[in-house]
Amino acid sequence: MEKNNSTQNTRKTMGHSSRAIRPAAEKPKDFKGTMRKLLGYMAEFRASIFAVVFFSIVGTLFAIVGPMILSIAITELADGMIAMHAGNGSINFERIGTILLLLVGLYILSSVFLFVQGWIMSGVTQKTEFKLRKNMSEKIGRMPMKYFESRAVGEILSRITNDIDTLGHSINQSLIQLISSIFTVVGVLIMMLLISPLMTLIVFIILPISAALISISVKFSQRYFKEQQQYLGKINGQVEESISGYSEVKLFNYEDKAIMDFTEVNEVMFSSAWKSQFISGLMHPIMNFVGNLGYVGIVISGGILVFRGSIGIGAIQAFVQYMRSFTHPIAQIAQITNLFQSMAAAAERVFEFLDEEEEVQTHENEVGSFKGQVAFDHVRFGYDPDKIVIGDFSCVIEPGQTIAIVGPTGAGKTTVVKLLMRFYDVSSGNITIDGLDIKSIGRESLRKQMGMVLQDTWLFNGSIRENIRYGKLSASDEDVIAAAKAANIHRFVQTLPGGYDMELNEDATNISQGQKQLLTIARAILANKPILILDEATSNVDTRTEHQIQKAMNNLMKGRTSFVIAHRLSTIRDADWILVMKNGDIVEQGKHEDLLAKNGFYAELYNSQFDDGVA
Repeated sequence: MEKNNSTQNTRKTMGHSSRAIRPAAEKPKDFKGTMRKLLGYMAEFRASIFAVVFFSIVGTLFAIVGPMILSIAITELADGMIAMHAGNGSINFERIGTILLLLVGLYILSSVFLFVQGWIMSGVTQKTEFKLRKNMSEKIGRMPMKYFESRAVGEILSRITNDIDTLGHSINQSLIQLISSIFTVVGVLIMMLLISPLMTLIVFIILPISAALISISVKFSQRYFKEQQQYLGKINGQVEESISGYSEVKLFNYEDKAIMDFTEVNEVMFSSAWKSQFISGLMHPIMNFVGNLGYVGIVISGGILVFRGSIGIGAIQAFVQYMRSFTHPIAQIAQITNLFQSMAAAAERVFEFLDEEEEVQTHENEVGSFKGQVAFDHVRFGYDPDKIVIGDFSCVIEPGQTIAIVGPTGAGKTTVVKLLMRFYDVSSGNITIDGLDIKSIGRESLRKQMGMVLQDTWLFNGSIRENIRYGKLSASDEDVIAAAKAANIHRFVQTLPGGYDMELNEDATNISQGQKQLLTIARAILANKPILILDEATSNVDTRTEHQIQKAMNNLMKGRTSFVIAHRLSTIRDADWILVMKNGDIVEQGKHEDLLAKNGFYAELYNSQFDDGVA
């Protein structure tokens, strides 16, 4: 697998865009399994959750008792007015005042308890989000290279940002509302039965209608919520690719196609989001309509009961309040059910990422410092077991040698390096360093022995000093400057505003490509690793800058076992040994002059560059 040039990068971007418009064939969501996993994940917060439940229950109970106490005051007021009208009594304002003060106290206590449970729940939510982001960040470091090479960056970012945010928002809203709604329904039902079983029966007649409407809403909205979350990730992937490949998109006049591809995905996203929100939004007006039918029945039956003297007039007012309190949490439960669907869809995507296969960790040796002898013994490998990339690769590199690996695109040059660094493990054969099979060496320990300079420079938003020090975080300022001098970039840095403290922007576009490459070489010099890998380090620069980089690379390679992957064969003429690869195998090897004298495949590659005016 070779590093793509700009044209191939554009084709890759187009490929992702075209694939994104096809819905992925996913299995139905395991709602119960995902919720069990989420509850298990939040187990460490069980004390806080129990506190939330307690405060929610107490606060809800205080609120439930309120209408019953208010009904006593209303009945007292009504009886007093009737007595006054009959001329044999008066309104007991003192008793009514006491009742109202008690009512105010209960409502204040209810608000305090509900405030406390909201405060605790917000903490639980943020701690859960923090834990998820932390675990996902740590998971990235344990994932194999193949995961990131087969997925769009935007899709991964969507799981870390959008899905966790959706999950946290849903937990904070749904859990509190669910607890409150359940206990409100139970408490209100008890109070309604105490007031009048007959009027409670009327309420129960409308319940099957409500349950049927809730069931229909959940059935139709569930799949749209999942599709909405899925296509949100696809949109993020497309936007990220379009922005990162903006130059290529403009260069190849791909704007209209990119917009068309985005529009197709966006339309699916719009459709699923609209349907999920519309269906869930219908529940509130429908439940209001059903509730209003219940109010009519309550008023008629309550009037008859008051006329018969079975209940006081205040009881009707309390019952109407309780009925509103009864139907409202049912409608809330319907909304919460939809929130749970959204939460489960987001949680499922997060846990899918956390459950992804990791790099195999075994009891491997930790090594001190390599001398640098590297041997490939009949190595065979394929990213796909059915498609072999490296057929039968064997060679021995002595410590301190500079080995150039050349060949056409797709020959397997970069794959050899990935195998050496254990980004992938060989299918058969073995690779040894100083006689040790690299499979017996811990990946972290192995990679500590290797420095790397890539064709695509990676610099982060920070000072030049910080970017160079990335190669060795404990390095002093003097060490950083010494590395910059060895990379032939010290003088240039001194001319910049701020010198070593100049801030590079996000993509380091405020310095040239060649200067970026020299900074990465300075970083590798500072790291001072015994094995060095240079992968097309001069392919993106002009000839003069190439000579500067070549001088820096020569300083870098002194005393190190170096692997140089190059298309410009003029840059590797001084290599100690050249391996010529074709279709995953070494077809020729030797020194530059000897290979030219053979007039074989290497000579053909070398001469073709001069014929085309490349070198």
